Amino acid sequence: MTTTSKTSDFRIGCHLSASEGYLSMAKTAVQIGANTFQFFTRNPRGGTAKPIDPEDVSAFLEYSEQNDIGPILAHASYTLNLCAAEDRIREFARYTLMDDLFRMEFTPGNLYNLHPGSHVQQGVEKGIELIAEALNAAITEELTTWVLLETMAGKGTEIGRTFEELRSIIDRVHVKDRLGVCLDTCHVFDAGYDIKGNTDQVLETFDRVIGLDRLKAIHINDTKNPFQSHKDRHETIGNGYLGIETLHKVINHPALRHLPFYLETPNELPGYASEIALLKTERTGA
Repeated sequence: MTTTSKTSDFRIGCHLSASEGYLSMAKTAVQIGANTFQFFTRNPRGGTAKPIDPEDVSAFLEYSEQNDIGPILAHASYTLNLCAAEDRIREFARYTLMDDLFRMEFTPGNLYNLHPGSHVQQGVEKGIELIAEALNAAITEELTTWVLLETMAGKGTEIGRTFEELRSIIDRVHVKDRLGVCLDTCHVFDAGYDIKGNTDQVLETFDRVIGLDRLKAIHINDTKNPFQSHKDRHETIGNGYLGIETLHKVINHPALRHLPFYLETPNELPGYASEIALLKTERTGA
């Protein structure tokens, strides 16, 4: 892994509204001090996506090249459930996944993050099987986008609450060259991985079970809930149970510092700008 002390190599951004298109998001990112960003591919509660505007995409690609923006992270809708118990919901999720990945190729080589799904009393093993089936239908050899499974807090029947569950999905996917993981600091702490008390041990476990080479992005969030709460409620940076000391360790860890970091804290743009500035001051040399 390559690390560097240059501030510009600290890839940090936040979730932005996609309503005005790619170029608008990129310009907003620059205005708040970010050099990357996350966005929803469509309404976060599901539904149709806005048509791709080729002119907007072309302008974005030129602007992002000039302003060193990226990689960008697209987030699937929260309602996308690849292992839903109802056939109708599951089939819509599969269609949405395939459509999202088709759209991602207009901005090639970036990242697409999804919550693996909730098995809804079908059992973890059945859920994992259904998720893998959907991924196998969507991920092709030609894909340039990295598909990332997110670490989950373990709310309800969520799959992805353990590294072993994510590994079981990965093992069943045929084309693994573009399959990775996004680690959410709030989620792993809520799930029972003590990233606050023993960051190294959590990452060693991740490496042993999944492999750090598959870790492609970090959701950098504080949490409103105590350890192993399985709640998934994000807090602003430094104001939750993780605290700034923990997040300082995360953004500077030798195994993580080369990755892009995306804020999903309960904030508006001024709050995100403040958090980005704060995290930049917390970033240390190699």
